[in-house]
Amino acid sequence: MGSLRLATRGSPLALLQTELVADLLRRAHAGLAVEAVVVQTRGDREAAVPLDRIGGQGAFVKEIETALGDGRADVAVHSAKDMTSVMPAHLVLAAVPERADARDGLVGCALAELPAGALIATGSARRRAQLAYLRPDLSFTDLRGNMARRVAVGESDDVSAAVVAVAAMERLGWSERLTDVLDPVDLLPQAGQGAIALQCRADDHDTLGLLGAVDHEPSHRAIRAERTVLAALGGSCTVPVGAWATAAGPAAPLRVTGLVASGDGRVLVRLTREGADPEAVGAAVARALLEGGAAGLEGFGADAGPSAGLPT
Repeated sequence: MGSLRLATRGSPLALLQTELVADLLRRAHAGLAVEAVVVQTRGDREAAVPLDRIGGQGAFVKEIETALGDGRADVAVHSAKDMTSVMPAHLVLAAVPERADARDGLVGCALAELPAGALIATGSARRRAQLAYLRPDLSFTDLRGNMARRVAVGESDDVSAAVVAVAAMERLGWSERLTDVLDPVDLLPQAGQGAIALQCRADDHDTLGLLGAVDHEPSHRAIRAERTVLAALGGSCTVPVGAWATAAGPAAPLRVTGLVASGDGRVLVRLTREGADPEAVGAAVARALLEGGAAGLEGFGADAGPSAGLPT
């Protein structure tokens, strides 16, 4: 049957996600050999440095994409939220397995029980802005590192709570450590959150065929729409952005919600559009956000360029 080499980060969560993909591929293709190729990314090497200083979310994908391009691996396994809004021309988003829970959660204290002036740990501008919009009294401290560190900080006495991705907690078997799961009405997810993205070379037709067997079309369509929201904002947006697409069924229209906010959470533009075509409805959401006031927020401009990392 042959073999596939899956490039991945070396974090416990990344390795777990890669093994989930490997299991899906082995079940879909009897006799297929699958192995992980661990690649260290800049985001992992410089774990103490804020993401916006080392290239945004793209800090977790560049070296993995390079491993695809130079032939060290056949498939890149990414957390979809880590991918840049515009990928290299020689690579394609080949498959998205069924998406897990896209919501954010808290470790340490429930949102409704946070005391006045509570200190929240998160490295995400998107999470900070939306929480500040809901609760202007909150204060924030930066948080980076693997999930074990994030959960440990949330459970410590140093902060009132830490914000985490529910999907990551579920995959690690730590759901019982969540103290709250936040409604997307209150905290819109990051584009791609909860999804695993499988990337390969555009001209590798054999690999494309193998990956097609593990693609979940509804999840893939949702991720395409969410990524289009970000790409259509120009890639130069450095303000907090969220995007979330859902559908009632495989043939149902996509309902895509987008959000852009000021860094301090005082200004927040959020709206929803529906449509059948992922790219068309994603672009419509981006246009409506800009027309609705997002273009006037500090952080929109040409400095970052079209390959800027996805906002967090």
